[in-house]
Amino acid sequence: MRTTKTFNLEDRTYEFARDCRFLVKDLNRTISNIEDGKQLVRSSGSVGANYIEGNEKLGNKDLIFRIKISRKEAKESEYWLKLLKDLNKGESNRIETLIIEANEIRKILSAIINKLT
Repeated sequence: MRTTKTFNLEDRTYEFARDCRFLVKDLNRTISNIEDGKQLVRSSGSVGANYIEGNEKLGNKDLIFRIKISRKEAKESEYWLKLLKDLNKGESNRIETLIIEANEIRKILSAIINKLT
């Protein structure tokens, strides 16, 4: 996990998805960790994928739509991370860092949406 913030949002969303995958890889293989981890992998990857797709916009309406999806996926990632945190006390600091990052990314995406609308 990185110790300094990345300011390029494409890079930052990539690092978030990567760090979520590193976390899932290291968790104990329980049924809930496996299922919640799968959901986290999907939603965390979707944050950056939709942001990148929005940047290749077909118009302002498409850009706003994609960024809203990205924001929704960041919020969903935060949900899965909270579940994983409650069930993996030994990883709580690491997971809390990712929860904070998901929240910050969501706020950045909200600010972009507000500026565009």
